[in-house]
Amino acid sequence: MAKVTKSFVCQNCGAATSKWAGKCESCGEWNTIVEEAPRENLPKGVSGGKGGRKIEFVDLRGVAALPPRRTTHIGELDRVCGGGLVEGSAILVGGDPGIGKSTLLLQATALLGKDAACVYITGEEAVDQVRLRAKRLGMETSPVQLAAATNVRDIVASMEAGHPPDVVVIDSIQTMYSDSIDSAPGTVTQVRTCAHELIRVAKKRGFTLFLVGHVTKEGTLAGPRVLEHMVDTVLYFEGDRGHQFRILRAVKNRFGPTDEIGVFEMTDAGLKEVLNPSALFLAERRGNVSGSCVFAGIEGTRPVLVEIQALVAPSSLGTPRRAAVGWDMARLNMILAVLEARAGLAFGGHDIYLNVAGGLRIQEPAADLAVAAALVSAFSGDPVPADTVVFGEIGLSGEIRAVAQRDLRLKEATKLGFQQAWVPRTARKAGAKGADKKPEEPKGTIALKDMGHVQDVVSQFSNAASAIQDGAFRRGGGH
Repeated sequence: MAKVTKSFVCQNCGAATSKWAGKCESCGEWNTIVEEAPRENLPKGVSGGKGGRKIEFVDLRGVAALPPRRTTHIGELDRVCGGGLVEGSAILVGGDPGIGKSTLLLQATALLGKDAACVYITGEEAVDQVRLRAKRLGMETSPVQLAAATNVRDIVASMEAGHPPDVVVIDSIQTMYSDSIDSAPGTVTQVRTCAHELIRVAKKRGFTLFLVGHVTKEGTLAGPRVLEHMVDTVLYFEGDRGHQFRILRAVKNRFGPTDEIGVFEMTDAGLKEVLNPSALFLAERRGNVSGSCVFAGIEGTRPVLVEIQALVAPSSLGTPRRAAVGWDMARLNMILAVLEARAGLAFGGHDIYLNVAGGLRIQEPAADLAVAAALVSAFSGDPVPADTVVFGEIGLSGEIRAVAQRDLRLKEATKLGFQQAWVPRTARKAGAKGADKKPEEPKGTIALKDMGHVQDVVSQFSNAASAIQDGAFRRGGGH
């Protein structure tokens, strides 16, 4: 009889080792390695077994037209999924506890239940608790089939028997378990095995599968990283539970664009779509306040205007504070270093706070110029003009680099009544056709002010520019 070797698996990254250790060498986490019983090894390899079944190949040119996508009747969810639900697809929805994952999926299945067979399987709540939530949302009469189950063998048997449903929701994948594995629900082996079985039956029977996933304290999906590779679409719910806005972001989508966002507002009646997020993010903005700047960003295919706020205050500490909400802290430090070295501003003795209003997290480098403008405005006390939007990427030498989809950003700003835009200076190659011409402005209306260097940004604020000329601030590198 072959000797059974022990297996120790990290519950954070899924790495397997032959012995226990306090720290995982793969991800660096402590106390995450757990012993798990290995599966029985097969006595022979592929070459030693019986012959396999012949695979049937299909000519790509002869494939029939794909079935249309099924709309959820929630426009923001359809946008994030790429235009609707694809038959046989698996969608993983992650987010912090209480952010609204179960509420959104219950609303979606209730609306889909009017013209599709929907099943909602919960492993965290009783059926009566789901009914109470549906009653609060005003959807208690929707024809959705409910079940409270955690055994994947029972769920798969139910899905394979009879006519399959159209949409199945599993809430959540961390509560599911397979009785063929000797480990607790939520462990790496259980999550990977349960997800594989559920996705397999979804592909086989052709229904859309929603998997709700927990997240770790770092904000990433709990369980093995392979879980994100197994599914077709990964959606993250972002936002602060103390704030009414929720952002649903697609970080992976095999059937549509990534980084697409859907904006919702949490109300007493559940999640409500926000059709014009730019107007909502700017609704409480006060003009002519130093440290405030409007950034024209792109989230997926949608232009979004959001307010960036900065506060620069003298510090009494040896090491001044630096804090950023909704923006990468390393990127903030880089912009501060560029402003000091290339524009002559000295932030060393000041506490600096940066905030993206509305709970949105910005990831694109096109916000560099808006962040720099907000910082210089807060430092000098001069406000950015209230009718101005800003976008552009900043390089380490202080140059302002062009960004993608410039016209789409300007079109959204024009629609919301902005009169001026600070934009990167368009590079024109010498001798190229049309090199002498300036880039065309969008018709109607918005005046463009080219920015080629961070010193051009500083020159827009009279207090900062005059202070540098008077030597009040440390002088930096040349233009």
